[in-house]
Amino acid sequence: MDLVTELGEAEGCDLVLANDPDADRLAVAVPGHRRLTGDEVGSLLAEHVLRHTTGPRVVATTIVSASQLPTIAHAYGARAVETLTGFKWLVRAGDERERNVFCYEEALGYCIGSDTDRPVADKDGISAALAVASIAAEAKKSGRTLIDLLDDQARRFGLHLTDQVSRRGEDLSSVGALMRGLRAAPPSTIGDFDVDAVDDFTHGLGGLPPSDVLRYRLSGPVTARVLVRPSGTEPKLKVYLEVVIHAPDDVPAAREEGARHLTALRDAVVELLDRGE
Repeated sequence: MDLVTELGEAEGCDLVLANDPDADRLAVAVPGHRRLTGDEVGSLLAEHVLRHTTGPRVVATTIVSASQLPTIAHAYGARAVETLTGFKWLVRAGDERERNVFCYEEALGYCIGSDTDRPVADKDGISAALAVASIAAEAKKSGRTLIDLLDDQARRFGLHLTDQVSRRGEDLSSVGALMRGLRAAPPSTIGDFDVDAVDDFTHGLGGLPPSDVLRYRLSGPVTARVLVRPSGTEPKLKVYLEVVIHAPDDVPAAREEGARHLTALRDAVVELLDRGE
C-alpha cells in the first residue's frame, strides 16, 4: 500500500486500491495519503449495495466493527446483524426470508451480493475493489470524492471514528492473565470517559455464541465504546476503539474534535493495559 499510494500521488490519481496476495481484502486511499479505514469503506459499500437492491435484505458486520451499520440499514428498510469476528459467522446472517446482500469486517474484508444472488461465501477483495471504483466514478461525475460521501454519511448517520490498540504478550497465558485481570477489576472510568456498562461475552450475549470478549460502553465528552479480545492466531490482545459524534453540523470540525477524543481514549486504554500487566 505504501508503494501504490506513492505512485498514485505521483500520477495524480483520484483513487488508490490494493488487494493482498490472495485478493480477499481491499485497502483504499485517496489523494493526500488519506487511507480509509475498513469501517469507512464498509459504510460506503453498505449504502451502495442497499441503494441498488430491493426487498427483504440483511447486512452484517462484527461486534468489533463500527456501530454505524444498523443506522444505515434502517434508512434503507433493511435489517442489520452483528456477529462474532470472522466471515464464517458473517455470511450466515439472514435466512430464507431475507437475502444477505452485504457483510464486512473492519479488517478490510468485504462480501458483496445483489438482488439476484447471495454473496460469495467468503470475503472477496476483487468485487469490493470494483464496487469502490464504481462509487468513486459516480461521485466524480458530480465533482465529488469519497471523502465528500463520508461527510454526507456523517451528517445523516453520525460521525463514527475508530482505532485499534494491540498489546503483544510473551505467550498465550500472559494474554489470558490480562483478560482475567480486566474481569476481576473492571474499570469505572477510562480516561475522561465513564464506564456505563460492561458486556462480557464469555457465556454468549444477545444470541451470539460464547466468546472471550469484553465490551465497555462509555459516556463522557462524546459517546464511545471499547472492545477487548485476544487474537485468535497469536499471543496478542486486541482493543477496538470507537467515538461517535451524532448529527454534526460542521463535519470537518467534528472530525478534528473526534480525533482528539479518540487519541485521548487510545492513551487511556494503553495506560489501563500497562496497569494490568
